[in-house]
Formats: sequence, structure tokens, C-alpha cells
Amino acid sequence: MQVQIILGFALLACACAQVSQASYEERDSDHYKFAKPSRHPRDVTWDKKVGGGKVFGTLGNTDDSLFGKAGYKKDIFNDDRGILKGEAYGSRVLGASGDSSYFGGKLDWANANKNAEATLELTKQIGGRTNAAAAASKVWNFDKNTHLSAGGTVSQDLGRGKPDVGLAAKFEHIW
Repeated sequence: MQVQIILGFALLACACAQVSQASYEERDSDHYKFAKPSRHPRDVTWDKKVGGGKVFGTLGNTDDSLFGKAGYKKDIFNDDRGILKGEAYGSRVLGASGDSSYFGGKLDWANANKNAEATLELTKQIGGRTNAAAAASKVWNFDKNTHLSAGGTVSQDLGRGKPDVGLAAKFEHIW
């Protein structure tokens, strides 16, 4: 069911996107008048405002693979509580060494004066495990020259082993 929803979302993103790109001759005819013709870019990228948010995506290839990425971003709220942004995305890679499908979602929060931030992200590789990751940080300003910042992260493949945990703190005084 989840795969069908992601595929439907990707098809909707492709249908809503308006992809257009000026040719090299139109864009830079004066600048590159005497230069050799350059190679046409291989990636096609788009973004379009839809439903109060933005649909984005990229289709392209490398020397040994084809890939497609698409998603939707939206500001959930932006007021005195801070800024909460949400994002849902997915990707598909077809390559000589194997194929992979990947999707996920992310919430980013920052308070109004940008001295506290938090992130929560869930990702899933088709045929693999689900990963959950969270991070948070805060800065305390004691005076104009003295600051304390602290943060932490936790990440785990759900249902497997112990989580990876990281903590850091920094006290700074500018003389």
C-alpha cells in the first residue's frame, strides 16, 4: 500500500511539473560565441508551487545509472512558536550494480529567534529496514560574549540493535 502511495505521488509530481530549459544558444550566445559547443546537461530539475507547498524533483543519469527523485515540501506553521517545515520524498535508482527505491519524511523545527532547532526523519529503503533519526540543538547566550551550545542526535534502524547516540556541547567566551 505504501509503495502504491509513493508511486502515485511521484506520478502526480511528474504530471504537475512544468519542465523547460533554455538552450545554450539562447542563454549564452554572446558569452560562448567562440567556444566549442558544450555538452547538454543530463539532469532535468523542476519545482512548482502546489497546495501551499512545493513539488520538486530531478531526473537524470550518471555514467552507470539512471535516477529519479521527487518530493513535496511545505511550511506547516511560521509564527511565534517558530517555523515547522515538513517534507516527503522518494527516489529510484537503476544501475548496473543493482536497483534501489527509497522514501522518507522529515520535520524541521526552529524557534522564532533561531537559537533552538530540532529534526525528525523517517526513511525506508524498499526491501530494507526503516530508519528513524532525530537531532536537536540549543544555544544559550549568557551575555554578548559568552555562549553555551549543546545538541544531540539519535538514530536507529527500527527493530534492530541499539540506537546510535551522539551528544556535544561547547562553551565559548570571546575575550
